[in-house]
Amino acid sequence: MEEKKIRVLVAKPGLDGHDRGAKVIARALRDAGMEVIYTGLRQTPEQIVETAIQEDVDVIGLSSLSGAHLPLFSKVAELLKQKEANDILIIGGGVIPEEDIPVLKQAGIAEVFTPGTSTKDIIDFIKSNVK
Repeated sequence: MEEKKIRVLVAKPGLDGHDRGAKVIARALRDAGMEVIYTGLRQTPEQIVETAIQEDVDVIGLSSLSGAHLPLFSKVAELLKQKEANDILIIGGGVIPEEDIPVLKQAGIAEVFTPGTSTKDIIDFIKSNVK
């Protein structure tokens, strides 16, 4: 019997126009055998959640370099709860100050990966935490 592939939505919420890191992560996840959907730039939290539910993803990977990670990531987590999609794992990454990480985790982001994190660590975290 074939094992179900982990489905990951990689998203860039807000007005952040830099997606090189998100594309590197998307490629690494794909190379690790996951199905990856990349939403492209400038997505609203509502668009991200709607796409995640429609595509039946296991994970949402949010990327932010703009400094708007607190309201944007928190809004995605809040909308998922409203839609009763609590089974979707949310991870975040980008240029995020250390002091913001506990706030994001409190909001429902399972893990936050900052610059320099190895793609192997991200892949291992996803594989270990997808329900």
